[in-house]
Amino acid sequence: MFFHFTPAVKNLIILGMILALSILVDVVAKRTRLPRISLLVLLGVGIAFVQQMVLNQDEPVLLGYLRKPLIDLALVMVAFLLGSELTAERMKSTGRRVLIISLTVVFVTVIVVGCGLLVTGMPFAAALSLAAVSVATDPAAVSHTIRRKGNKGIRAKILLGIVAIDDAWGIIVFGLLMAFTGFMLASDVTPALLHAAWELGGALLLGCAVGLPAAWLTGRLDPGEPTLAEAIALMLLLTGLSSALEVSSLLSAMVAGTLVANFAKHHTQSFREIEHIEWPFLVFFFVLSGTTLRLDTLDHTLLIMLAYILFRMAGRLLGGFIGVRLAGKKNPDEQLPGKLGLALTPQAGVAMGMALLAADRYPDYAGVIMPVVVVSTILFEMVGPFLVQNVLRRDSD
Repeated sequence: MFFHFTPAVKNLIILGMILALSILVDVVAKRTRLPRISLLVLLGVGIAFVQQMVLNQDEPVLLGYLRKPLIDLALVMVAFLLGSELTAERMKSTGRRVLIISLTVVFVTVIVVGCGLLVTGMPFAAALSLAAVSVATDPAAVSHTIRRKGNKGIRAKILLGIVAIDDAWGIIVFGLLMAFTGFMLASDVTPALLHAAWELGGALLLGCAVGLPAAWLTGRLDPGEPTLAEAIALMLLLTGLSSALEVSSLLSAMVAGTLVANFAKHHTQSFREIEHIEWPFLVFFFVLSGTTLRLDTLDHTLLIMLAYILFRMAGRLLGGFIGVRLAGKKNPDEQLPGKLGLALTPQAGVAMGMALLAADRYPDYAGVIMPVVVVSTILFEMVGPFLVQNVLRRDSD
């Protein structure tokens, strides 16, 4: 035999093919100005089509046992980098208006989406899972649109401040809602309460246990320049230990990132090392997310998709309106439009990650959660930049 394909060999070839195709996706994205995240997800959907419609495989089998570790590792990287935004200096420079608006948008969106989906008859776990997912934003899409238009006004500054910390609030809210949902659905209150407490408290402890030593060591092993090995070690430890201890990987990674950012002397170099290696893992993450889509459930979830999209946009709009009113203004020149929240509609990696975690936790509702989030993410990535441009226009008040 000239060819011998073991599962490990097959996985290596598949990983290479995915990365090679991602280069083609980058070329298409640059020439068409389509979001490359959406194109990567669509690539995964195309793979799902071949598996389900041509090969008649009901469950996603791409990469097999490597699938979950790769997804978890990508999410930990994203959460760790988000934690770096929650520094004391940033909180001071961000300002009161950004904090008020960002928190208001998050909580109003959760309430509108959660209550709206419950009213439509969705099961409690599925409705709250989608409500938790709805708070995530795609900072890259918003900031890229602002930079491309060259806008440097107060609206642009406020939006950049919000998206810098918005997903961090989203991860916290997601962790709390998942713990609350598990508690509410449990038949025995005491074990459920202990499990919820461990899921959140354990994540904080793990984040501290990894983050504090990392903050102290960073820059000491090789003065002034942390090595790539240090960064990879942190990511692997957080991913593996959070899974082994059954705590929230997103929260533990964000806590660790926050501690490193606040206490390490050379923390910026640590995060830079992770940013250098993050994209290949995100490529795997987005493609694998697309392969989870069950095409045979799409027609059954169309109304839920429409409801989620409308409720999320309504939550963003109402949250931004209330947040702007609560934050007030220093002078007439700094008046913000009431529809500011519409500029926060793009969603991408964090939303997909939350959806995957929620689907893994509530497999009975995975056939609803994943199609809704995958399709809405593609739509919001397409439409979101136009909404950002609309909000930034001086005459759009």
